[in-house]
Amino acid sequence: MTVRGILDTSTVVLLSRLDPALLPEEPLITAVTLAELSVGPLVATTGKERSSRQAVLQQAEADFEPLSFDAGSARAFGRVAASLRAAGRKVEARGYDAMIAATAIANDLPLYSVNPGDFSGIDDLELHPIPHPDQQ
Repeated sequence: MTVRGILDTSTVVLLSRLDPALLPEEPLITAVTLAELSVGPLVATTGKERSSRQAVLQQAEADFEPLSFDAGSARAFGRVAASLRAAGRKVEARGYDAMIAATAIANDLPLYSVNPGDFSGIDDLELHPIPHPDQQ
């Protein structure tokens, strides 16, 4: 059986630098990650940064068919938001992450992240921390 899992946005950005053995055999992304990546080139402050972010976006668009944020994800988002609030965290500050986590929960898939702290306090999320390549 193929291991499937969702990569969060930070993991997609660093994908070329990560050890494939630490990732799911079938990596997936969410439409929310694609939306977050789409913001990157538009808010970049230098041409080099804009170009780099555009390259990541285009690679993600070429490599993945994103999972949608559908009605099941919306219902799971309610549980994610409630668990974040119970943990004393502001949902608004982690909006993209909360929606990515909700999509993972709704699809019963684990989430792989190089920034696992972004997802702390979220109940029912199967989180797989990935070592950041700059901190190994």
